[in-house]
This record gives sequence, structure tokens and C-alpha cells, in this order.
Amino acid sequence: MDFIPEPAPNVRQLLAFYLEAGVDCALAEEPVDRLAEPDAPPAAIVARESAPPRPARDMPVAAPAVSRSEIAPAPEVAIASAREAARSAPTLEALRALLETFEGCALRNTATRLVFADGNPQARIMFVGEAPGRDEDIEGLPFVGRSGKLLDRMIAAIGLDRSKAYIANVIPWRPPGNRTPTPQETQICLPFIQRQIELVNPDVLVTLGNPSTQTLLSTREGIMKTRGRWFDYDTGTRTIRAMATFHPAYLLRSPSYKRMSWQDLRAIAKALEQAN
Repeated sequence: MDFIPEPAPNVRQLLAFYLEAGVDCALAEEPVDRLAEPDAPPAAIVARESAPPRPARDMPVAAPAVSRSEIAPAPEVAIASAREAARSAPTLEALRALLETFEGCALRNTATRLVFADGNPQARIMFVGEAPGRDEDIEGLPFVGRSGKLLDRMIAAIGLDRSKAYIANVIPWRPPGNRTPTPQETQICLPFIQRQIELVNPDVLVTLGNPSTQTLLSTREGIMKTRGRWFDYDTGTRTIRAMATFHPAYLLRSPSYKRMSWQDLRAIAKALEQAN
């Protein structure tokens, strides 16, 4: 059998190949060996007589464009700054004001607004999720989309509503595209939610989902192993009973786990009754 060579690609096919390979611009018509030493300095460019060169002072050099997210301080500096700022907040109102002006987390530059909290600051129970989504970013309140409606039903199942609960997130700004917050972003925001929990001082803390559970309860186990178990959350001045359960968004995707979540809520309601 004779070997039949493939036809040579046309220009359109070559351009498509280069684009897929990551080549999206042409720098010169001839290849340049950028590792070779130049034999002589390049010749000076002669200006046209009809257009004399402008004075140097009239030709400002344009500064390279830098996005606001690229000028955030180093993570170590931002974490230290967050810890110092959070400790200095005597009230929830002061903590919110600090977050409004805090520049250590680049997420604030891409989010529409700060999503601080919702509910009653004097509540005996506090729910903490991971980060705001699109609806929360628009409204400026946590859990207002489909997940929020399910959380409202979960709270109502134990005889409560938002006027008798306090709701917040570990991350108070929406990550772009609802992506998962990076470990650095979580560590930068952690001192603020820790101070928020300390100021609310609930009798019961409920972490919603795996990220908030692992962050606040210092565990690496998955939500299947941590849900329904009681933990001790130490604020530094008091130990609060804490329980993990499924995030409402997860329950929307996996409704078969709602029964387990109901068991967790019953245990939480019982703990609140005993704390009276």
C-alpha cells in the first residue's frame, strides 16, 4: 500500500493551529534569535524632515495598566492587617465600617458590594456559610437566592425566622464567577468572621457546608463526617456549641440529604431549649 501524504494546510488552517497553540500575535516577519549577543548597537532611527521630533518633556511615557486586584498587599501583610483591624472593632457596626474600607482582600474590587450579615445581632443562633453568590452580591445580604429561601424553610422548621437568627459568611465579598475562594482569601477574611461571631456571642453556631466548617471548626474531615456532631468553638472569651450541617445549595443539588439535615436541625433546636 503506497503512502499518501496529507495535503499541505492552507493559511486559514495554519492560523487556526497557531491560535490553538497560544500564538495570537506576530512580532516580526523574520525569526529573531533573542539569545544571541548583538554584534553592534542598532542604528538610530532617522526622523523625517517634515515632522521634527517633539521635545522629550512633551512626550510622557504611558504607565502600564495595573488592575486594582494586582495592587493588593502581600497575603502575610493583609492577614496581619485583618487581625489588627478585627481586634480593634468594639461593635458589629464598627466591624462593618472597617470591612467597607479594608483594602487587604482583592475580592472587594470585583464585588458589587459588601455582604456583611442579616438577621438579629442579639439572636441565640448564628448560621455561617462560605461566600456570597450573585443574588447576595446584588442585594448586599447573605442567603437571598434559592439557597436563602431553602435556609429560611430550614430555620422555620425549628420555629425560628430571620428575626430570631443571625446569618453571615466567612467571605463577605462575592468571588468572581462564584469561584471557590482561595486559601489566602479565606485566611485574610477569617479574623473578621471570628470577631463577628465573638460580638454576636450566640448560644449555638451552625456552619453551613464543608468550607465554613473546615475553616471555623479547624477540621479537615468532610461534611459527611462532621455534620450532626457537636464541636466546641472557642472565641477567646467563651466556648460556644457548634454544629455543622449541609449547605442549602448542596441540598438543592442533592435533595436526598434533606432528611439528614432535618436530623441536625432537631438536635440544634434541642440544644437551644436546653440552653434556656
